[in-house]
Amino acid sequence: MELDRRTLMGSAVALAAAPAFAAKGRAVDPRFPQGFLWGAATAGHQIEGNNVNSDCWLMENVKPTVFVERSGDAANSLELWPVDLDLVKNLGLNTYRFSLEWARIEPEEGLFSVAMLDHYKRIIEGCRERGITPMVTFNHFTTPRWFAGAGGWTDPRSVDLFRRYCDRAAKHLAGGIGYATTLNEPNLAGILQAVLPPQLAEKLVAGERAMSEAAARANGGTKFLAGNALSSDNAEAVQANLLAGHKAGRDAIKAVRPDLPVGVSLAMFDDQAAGKNSIRDAMRAKLYGRWLEAARGDDFVGVQNYERSVWTDKGKLPPPAGAELNYAGSEVYPPSLAGAVRYAYSQAHVPVIVTEHGVGTDNDDLRARLIPAALAELKKAMDDGVPVKGYMHWSLIDNFEWIFGYGPKFGLHSLDRTTFVRTAKASAAIYGAIARRNAL
Repeated sequence: MELDRRTLMGSAVALAAAPAFAAKGRAVDPRFPQGFLWGAATAGHQIEGNNVNSDCWLMENVKPTVFVERSGDAANSLELWPVDLDLVKNLGLNTYRFSLEWARIEPEEGLFSVAMLDHYKRIIEGCRERGITPMVTFNHFTTPRWFAGAGGWTDPRSVDLFRRYCDRAAKHLAGGIGYATTLNEPNLAGILQAVLPPQLAEKLVAGERAMSEAAARANGGTKFLAGNALSSDNAEAVQANLLAGHKAGRDAIKAVRPDLPVGVSLAMFDDQAAGKNSIRDAMRAKLYGRWLEAARGDDFVGVQNYERSVWTDKGKLPPPAGAELNYAGSEVYPPSLAGAVRYAYSQAHVPVIVTEHGVGTDNDDLRARLIPAALAELKKAMDDGVPVKGYMHWSLIDNFEWIFGYGPKFGLHSLDRTTFVRTAKASAAIYGAIARRNAL
């Protein structure tokens, strides 16, 4: 994106505020409400390991691939899930967000594995035994190979297939779940390139297309659309079916247990306008509009935020000079979480749960400073009347970060990929202390 000097100068007011990590505005009441959900988040494919029946596993192992490395054993959490639950408990957290793997539960179309459903039931029971509320994502990006081979979320049957899966999983598991989300960040599925720099988006889309063609051949078919595809030739169908799938999945879960709170987790930036004729509102409508409207029928909306986007009339501004950056070169801006939460509530009008927030960085000091700074701004939003029920930090442990492999570090704990030993970072102690006292 080319930005002329006039645009940059005209946008200075949006980027020249006080340093991002400095306290801003009025003092904040440090106390959080009784029963506030303090948690950490993970996702099945990213920590379990050897998820061989999933779309992602196949794409990691074909050539060409855009994945820099394969997930392999991941954190071996398929076996070591009790260790992970102990990490959550030892931090003083009261909630654990994790996901079911559709590809393990339904490895072939119509074949449901009672053994794997029992596995996830044991995790739910393990949470309860430790005084931890289980927050369960029914689908976190990855889908079964057979589903992707049928066209993924472009398949006209996709909504009914997801409904059936949610019904089957809920009948086995819903009794012990505390909160449920149907889908993870479906609002960006197929249209993620809209928020990437054009040159990077073009390169990734081309690489993804070649990889998907290779996956289709390896799968013995002519098409293959992964659940977390960057782009799609039929993005509108993907979005329409995901929206219908969320509603169908939610209704299936609620039919099994009407009192179980169900929502959807959305990827949201803190979108800000800079200069005249900013495209911010148009981007908000494109990225979240239909999903925040759909969330009005849910018990809560999950907000997942990592950064802000400052929009001019031409596109997104680069990070301001001197800003602290994450692994991808994006600005680390603590108030972005509160900004995204405020906007989500203003549109959805249902309670908010922060289902993901964190930073990918090798510098744990940055994470340790981000957590209290972001939570202070979040508490201000709560004091202004935004009903926020909880905060899940991404992530519990360093894990497999999709096409970027194991390079980006988001964890409160580091991971030895040979021994699978998890080691707490300094940021874990900072966050745990806040959770234990339920106050900043």
